[in-house]
Amino acid sequence: MKYISIILILTFSLLSCSDFLEEDLSAQLTPEGDALSNENGLTAALVGVYSPLTQTWIQGFGTAATLAILMGSDDLTTHKASNKAPFREFDQFKVSQQNGRLPFIWSGAYKSIQGSNNIIANYAGATGDQAVINHIGGEAHFMRAYMYFWIVRLWGKAPLVLNSHVYNEEILSIKSSDEQTIYNQIVSDLEEAIKLMGDTKPEPGRASRGTAKAMLAEVYLHMAGWPLKQTDKYAIAAQLAKEVIDNEATYNFGLMDNFADLWPTATSNNDGNKEEVFALNFAGTQWFLNNSIYGNAARPSDEGAWDDYMSEITFFNEFPEQLRKDITFQTELEDGTPWQEFLSARPYFKKIQGDRASWENALSLPLERMAEVYFVFAEAQIMATGNTKDASALEAVNKIVRRAYGLPINTPDPSVDYTEITQKQLIQEKAWEFAAEYVRWFDLTRLEMVEEVTAKKDPDDLQPLGPIKYYVPLPASETLVNPGLETGG
Repeated sequence: MKYISIILILTFSLLSCSDFLEEDLSAQLTPEGDALSNENGLTAALVGVYSPLTQTWIQGFGTAATLAILMGSDDLTTHKASNKAPFREFDQFKVSQQNGRLPFIWSGAYKSIQGSNNIIANYAGATGDQAVINHIGGEAHFMRAYMYFWIVRLWGKAPLVLNSHVYNEEILSIKSSDEQTIYNQIVSDLEEAIKLMGDTKPEPGRASRGTAKAMLAEVYLHMAGWPLKQTDKYAIAAQLAKEVIDNEATYNFGLMDNFADLWPTATSNNDGNKEEVFALNFAGTQWFLNNSIYGNAARPSDEGAWDDYMSEITFFNEFPEQLRKDITFQTELEDGTPWQEFLSARPYFKKIQGDRASWENALSLPLERMAEVYFVFAEAQIMATGNTKDASALEAVNKIVRRAYGLPINTPDPSVDYTEITQKQLIQEKAWEFAAEYVRWFDLTRLEMVEEVTAKKDPDDLQPLGPIKYYVPLPASETLVNPGLETGG
């Protein structure tokens, strides 16, 4: 596999906006040299773990390609015509291996994994501040786990590469590992990350012990669903998520009081807020270092933007009338034109349009919010106990619901609070909270609900052209190099 087998040469000075990521290290870092034998070398090498995820138009999560790949969910769709054919393929379940959006996450993930492998192979013998070195080693384990978590949920079977820092021709014919093997490695890496990292993030855009615990809770939640269906994992997920919630102050996490404060505006971008359990930072200094998911990609062509993604009609119509809906959607143009008269005839996601109509911005991209930890706990607790009236689970959900209506999050309110909640109700509430945030597709697949929500599509929305599949194809560039690769479906 050419993306995995090429040894990464790291160029660091251009790759992010924080002090950490502005380390100027132009030398090549390889395990054969001594650059990774000390704290400074490891710190610089860590840039090579994060940076492949933020290289807009090249790889990673910085473009609407991420939302395209998740477009089989009922919250997302794209323009029915225009130049959006690669997006429509995902929405209509007829994805070609040649689809240009497929390599973004695959390539970025494996390059991040390669950088993680490099650190994991070297940090134990490095000199310097041991707490700093351990944290960096923990971040490498966390990032390797996080990347495989994306890979296993999108592709199922995939190559499990743990030594890509050393070139070996055998990697060109490596076979795919199954889902259970990959999940086992994810759990192992996250457990190691929890041991090594400090409680708090050294700075925004990096991971911590709290980040790893939150992610491990989510991993166990997914293991309880399709395809593994290991329902005993619900109890473990609930326990881990509750530990994070109970120790929010220790981890510097928490729910924002106002849903609107989570999203960038003309006066504040609020990057690094306490609800960001894990987020990516972008430099915004070069054309390939921007977060271009925000801005033009999320805005209508009526305003000169791109129409990359917008809401499906049924999802919007079923969304409760509340403050959260007002913050989430753009439903009219500046001149008052309603969404029904937009060129796409769809509402857009205002919350992630950014502070201006541009694709050049350095806004942080939240990948895990504290609200998701609350939902993980509530669902796992209900499923583990069988009690749909569990007081702790209900309170976790009700905090989010109160905020959605603009109410104080810690004050019970009979007008909106759930007194009982099923898994299905909880998943729907979660869908409204995380509309267009990389959550809905993975919930629908693990609970085998894709067919159900697809059947509810508005007749005017894009309809399936092929059988519904829970995994996407491998990029053609990978199977051409290694025809023996396979996915889970």
